Amino acid sequence: MDRQITSFIRALRASDVRVSTGEALDATRAVSVTGYSDRTLMKDALRCTLAKSPEEKITFDDLFDAFFASRDIPGEAAQQDSDAPDAASGGQDTDPVALMESGDEAALAAALEQAADAADIDDIRFSTQIAYYAQQMVRQMGGDQLQQRLMQAFEARSEEGDAEAERLIELRRDLTMRARERVQRSYDIFGKGETEQFRNEFAESKKLSAIELGDMARMKILVARIAKRLAVKHSRRRRKKNRGQLDVRRTMRANAGVDGVPFNVVWRQKRRERPKIVVVCDVSGSVARYVRFLLLLLWSMKDVVPDLHAFAFSNKLVSVDGFLEDLPFDQAMDTILREAGMGSTDYGQALADLKREHEALIDRRTTLIILGDGRSNYDDPRTDLFRDFAARAKRTIWLNPEPMAAWGSGDSEIPRYRPYCSTLSHVATLKDLERAVDDVLSAYG
Repeated sequence: MDRQITSFIRALRASDVRVSTGEALDATRAVSVTGYSDRTLMKDALRCTLAKSPEEKITFDDLFDAFFASRDIPGEAAQQDSDAPDAASGGQDTDPVALMESGDEAALAAALEQAADAADIDDIRFSTQIAYYAQQMVRQMGGDQLQQRLMQAFEARSEEGDAEAERLIELRRDLTMRARERVQRSYDIFGKGETEQFRNEFAESKKLSAIELGDMARMKILVARIAKRLAVKHSRRRRKKNRGQLDVRRTMRANAGVDGVPFNVVWRQKRRERPKIVVVCDVSGSVARYVRFLLLLLWSMKDVVPDLHAFAFSNKLVSVDGFLEDLPFDQAMDTILREAGMGSTDYGQALADLKREHEALIDRRTTLIILGDGRSNYDDPRTDLFRDFAARAKRTIWLNPEPMAAWGSGDSEIPRYRPYCSTLSHVATLKDLERAVDDVLSAYG
């Protein structure tokens, strides 16, 4: 049964439930105390040791019922070994015809479970493997014998032989269907989670320009996870940093009344800057798709970056904070694209608007992020204004969706902005955006 606990923990991990080695050992000890006979008690014990968050508890409940439901029968069969019919022994020596025609569902289920163990179907990862593992199970249950008898029936070339062949084909079809159902259960327990993780990793590395509307729901979930991951990482760093170093002098003074024994320890606190971000997004043409994900990511982190200001432009700069705060995100993006994305791209005009109406937002705490390809239709790019912003700001980050080979070609003004950028990088995927935002937040300690 310990093997089953180990397998169950593997299923939890595959479904994105974090289980440490220590928690796995605690779970084993808990089950050794509660025993296996009372399934409800065992479930409560495992739930307390393995599931932490409300989301993990829901996943745990679903997996526990699916995992142990498929293992009730073999456990009982093991306990009732002496009562089990010979046909339930499974393996290559099993007579599949006798087993299927016996009508003994318990024996058939036990044989299926033994075949499942022998075929290692818990190793299944992808839905495309279901047919393969089902074939392996049938083979473990005497499929070769069944096939041999079927061929003999065909070779008889008689009415009796044809009738026998039809009967065997029907039995094989029924056996295969039962094997597929058993493999499908294992896939639901072990494979779906890992398949989902694989799809998520693929989506995070997929070019944002290639994301289709059908993928948007998944991408929103991924962005929310990235935002949570970054928020936890940087909140933890800030708590750790804020502790500072031991202030020996103040500690000695604070404990002067107790002969200098340091009952009260005083730490030298360091002042930490809170992140302040001004993000200016080019929403013209293909760049708009990248803006959607950057704004979604940043706005999902408002708790970590409360001092966040967003602007969008094709030529005239538009503040979009109100849209993002008051409207559902998709509706806000539609409004942003309608209000700011209908003109001919002019970076110089956008920078001039930023200086005239919002220059006060840029100070020594500010990280200025520009998301755009830097193509300004041969208008004056106003690099003088960008240079002034760079001098005032803590950092200037330029995120360019275009590949580096295109920088400086045609109307691209990127080489003229480049000297004033703290960081100028190509962003093509969700992972690129995560790295960029991580870099911005890391600068605040």
